[in-house]
Amino acid sequence: MECSRSQLLMRDVPAEERPRERMIQLGAEHLSNAELIALLLRTGSRGESVLALAQRLLTGTNGLRNLHGSSLQELTKIRGIGEAKAIQILAGIEIGKRLVKHRREELISIQNPETVAEYLMEDLRYLPQEHFVCLYLNIKNKIIHKKDIFVGGLNSSIVHPRDIFREGIRYNAASIICAHNHPSGDPTPSPEDVMVTQRLMEAGELVGIEVVDHIIIGDGRFCSLRNEGLMFEPS
Repeated sequence: MECSRSQLLMRDVPAEERPRERMIQLGAEHLSNAELIALLLRTGSRGESVLALAQRLLTGTNGLRNLHGSSLQELTKIRGIGEAKAIQILAGIEIGKRLVKHRREELISIQNPETVAEYLMEDLRYLPQEHFVCLYLNIKNKIIHKKDIFVGGLNSSIVHPRDIFREGIRYNAASIICAHNHPSGDPTPSPEDVMVTQRLMEAGELVGIEVVDHIIIGDGRFCSLRNEGLMFEPS
């Protein structure tokens, strides 16, 4: 009886279709997500090729975006993924995150909203809850401190100016940039986003620390409230 595709072992797959051979011939950028994960896993499970296992892993986690945030316990619940394979996957994800972080840290100063988005995108884009972050800048717009202020839905009762500006005073910041993510992936600002920003701008004027911008991070997209004309100078 002919085996189904999911039951094929890697030795049954033509050489030119195997992830390792395709990477050698074409380069990593031409491999699918499943093929790259297969290279991390190295071996399949009983009666199943490593490529089929990798594809089932992606299906089981609802894609690469959710795989990024999976825990060791969640991965080992998937048939064929033991602790060793789960650790290999998590290690690969962590290396990717650190490479991105290292590249971001080479940025010397914040010049525009695009720079802020590049700095924060990989930290915030996949998070399942809203995270509110502040970047504290010196007079040359260099980041001197980064602080996660809170986690949860953004509203004016949760975002306390004292928590934000206490850090600014502590680090002698000249200005701050606020940012938070939208787990939906859509960075369109809400009325509450605008209201919170206005409240922070008014508090910043009192303590002498300017709120330069509020950046909303989506999935590969962002919105600058400053660029959108949604930051109104306190009267």
